[in-house]
Amino acid sequence: MTVKPTRSSDYKEVTYTSARWAQLRELRDEAVKVMAALEMFDLASITHGSVARGDVKKGSDVDVFIGEVQNSFIVETALEKAGVPVNSRLIVQATPAYAMKAYIEVSERVAVSFPLMQMRRVEREFYRFGGEVDIKQLEAQVRVAGVDKRLMLIEPTEKGHVESSIIGREQFAAKILSVSAETVLDRVRTLLKRDAVGRTGVFVKRQLTPDETFELALKKLENLNPAVRRRMKKQV
Repeated sequence: MTVKPTRSSDYKEVTYTSARWAQLRELRDEAVKVMAALEMFDLASITHGSVARGDVKKGSDVDVFIGEVQNSFIVETALEKAGVPVNSRLIVQATPAYAMKAYIEVSERVAVSFPLMQMRRVEREFYRFGGEVDIKQLEAQVRVAGVDKRLMLIEPTEKGHVESSIIGREQFAAKILSVSAETVLDRVRTLLKRDAVGRTGVFVKRQLTPDETFELALKKLENLNPAVRRRMKKQV
């Protein structure tokens, strides 16, 4: 079912069940395992989204993100040395203006990603917009505020969270999340347009063959696609 933006600014308090708390702990444990493997190779990472905020539900995923361009061999070696499987590898680009990213699927619900080219500020702040935590925060059971796909601001409480729409309250949300107003407005425009048009596709989504590196696959795409070449030349 498609998640639609919500416009009501009324605060709603949500209390988590014991099953929901247990699911959150399980997903966070999975995130820590992957992030610890990356830390062994000096690869700092965060996990973002519902696992960072706490509002997990059935079907929630663990999304681990390395914020800087990396040598993909080092990332894959870090996972391999820790016994973390690499089930599939993809290059994804949301739109021609956005940076291409490497996605390593560890399991059906766990993935590691990192940029293959420099990101603009609004791209990097997207993760903080949705809520992000590092490994120390995960281990300390810290939950943070962030915005979900309904454009609802999720603010953790002792019993669960309170939520309210950020539509029309973009400046307030930017202050709460410590991101630029530009980032909040960009996400609001994108999700409202997606809701109106009904399209959720991506510009590029390409699975790598077993003998390809991310760098080689990116070079092939750059040679074939003028839009990719233009994005490669852009500076942050």
